[in-house]
Amino acid sequence: MTGGSSYVITLPKDWVESTHIRKNDPLGVIVQPDGTLLITKNTTGDQIQRVKNLEIDTGIDPDLFLRLLIGIYIAGYNAIQITTKDRMTGTIRMKLREFSNMVIGPEFIEETDTSILIKDLLNPLEMPIQNSLKRMFVIVKSMHIDAIDAFIAHDSDLITDVIERDNDVDRLFWLIARQTNMILHNVHLSRKMNMNISEMLPHFQVARIIERVGDHSVRIALNAKKIQEAEIAGEIQGHIRKASEGALTTFEKSVESFFTHDLKKANKMIEYMHDLEESFLKINTELLSLPVNIAVPLRNITDSIRRSGEYSADIAENVINYEMMFEKKAL
Repeated sequence: MTGGSSYVITLPKDWVESTHIRKNDPLGVIVQPDGTLLITKNTTGDQIQRVKNLEIDTGIDPDLFLRLLIGIYIAGYNAIQITTKDRMTGTIRMKLREFSNMVIGPEFIEETDTSILIKDLLNPLEMPIQNSLKRMFVIVKSMHIDAIDAFIAHDSDLITDVIERDNDVDRLFWLIARQTNMILHNVHLSRKMNMNISEMLPHFQVARIIERVGDHSVRIALNAKKIQEAEIAGEIQGHIRKASEGALTTFEKSVESFFTHDLKKANKMIEYMHDLEESFLKINTELLSLPVNIAVPLRNITDSIRRSGEYSADIAENVINYEMMFEKKAL
């Protein structure tokens, strides 16, 4: 203590030297939610520019290259510098364009025969995480409804549309994953987005579950495509639609409970999903009498409906776990 009212903090010499702090440089001291102090050289709150240098061989596996780009994007880098020793092949450039179309934000800035610079032009503050999550929910909900409708109506165009919409879900999920990692690396961004990491992680977890429900909508559509020409008994179709409506109710109400912080509704959805198990057992018993080439795709459809409901119940469990982090919660 100095002067009776001020306190002095001694900083480690190695840290001061590694961050290139000089005499009279200002430092920011930020109180964290758990009471710890964060000392940072970044007093302005400017976004930290992180550049990933990726040197590749022109013979790299194209799919591996695309996955590396997506991984770098999700990791939260602001720019990607891709270089090769030899002239870039058409395959590499094609995968770069595919990557640019798959994600939100990155654009080509500089390009030569052996290098390409991609920068993220999206301000993360312009895409609030809750908005992205709600958009994911709306898309996946419509995918599930349309996948069942396409199965009942043998609608090939609707099947194709459901499959293509999964790209929109992936783009939003990758964006949320990216913003999560960016917040981990920049506490100032966390404050500007009004969301600390303890709040961010449950949103990421729910986004991951919604993305999986979307995958199962695609699976329903793909299996519906296999039996487009088959005649399915109206009674079986009715039972499948009813099971779908039950899983969709669980999905809707669980996501709603997440945004409204409704513990009772979340608990009710967990119990409701348990009650649906009998319906799935009944449908699977009915499928035993059908030819294998029809029974297997139908079983896959009912399994995806069941999995969608179970994932939705996981969202409800996430709600309860999330709400218990707070000191006071009225029940």
